[in-house]
Amino acid sequence: MFTGIVEELGTFIGSDGDRSRFSGRVVLDGAGLGDSIAVNGCCLTLVDQGDGWWEADLSPETLARTCLGALAPGDVVNLERPVQPHGRLGGHVVLGHVDAVGMLSVTPPDLAVRIPRALSRYCVEKGSVTIDGVSLTIVSVTDLPDGEQTVLTFAIIPHTAAVTTLGHKPVGAPLNVEVDMLAKHVEKLLEAYVPGAPAAGHGG
Repeated sequence: MFTGIVEELGTFIGSDGDRSRFSGRVVLDGAGLGDSIAVNGCCLTLVDQGDGWWEADLSPETLARTCLGALAPGDVVNLERPVQPHGRLGGHVVLGHVDAVGMLSVTPPDLAVRIPRALSRYCVEKGSVTIDGVSLTIVSVTDLPDGEQTVLTFAIIPHTAAVTTLGHKPVGAPLNVEVDMLAKHVEKLLEAYVPGAPAAGHGG
């Protein structure tokens, strides 16, 4: 489990088949084989490491569900270690299981991200969502006339823009999106009591 509070900016070094290598130092402190590290909000398993680098295997499922496959050598990535039981929960509960790939439509400070319309029911003003592994508070939720997309807006402070990928990516860049898992569980529990309710977890 993660919090969506990025610990450091690493870089994507490159890949060899299914294995990808990333730079990082803070997230390697105390990390060992089999531990989890979130990369742009996607939970990956550390399978090898060295001085200032570590590697993870990216499955076809991971590549299909996230935008990690679009990384080019040198691209910056958000890195976070799992939260510890005695640590502070500074963001919100993040699992590192990406729901969909969105698109950056307006850069910070007035960040806007387009997401699939099917995920909009989990997004509310002042609620939380994870964008590229960053826990953010939603300012507004606007369904677009195309019926396929929703725009989420956020107020990004200079510090967040500087220490995460959100301040480094251009308009049109893909972004990993994870909605609040608690909302999905509540929906699933209520399905039997709400006729015609959409099946939870099948919208993204």
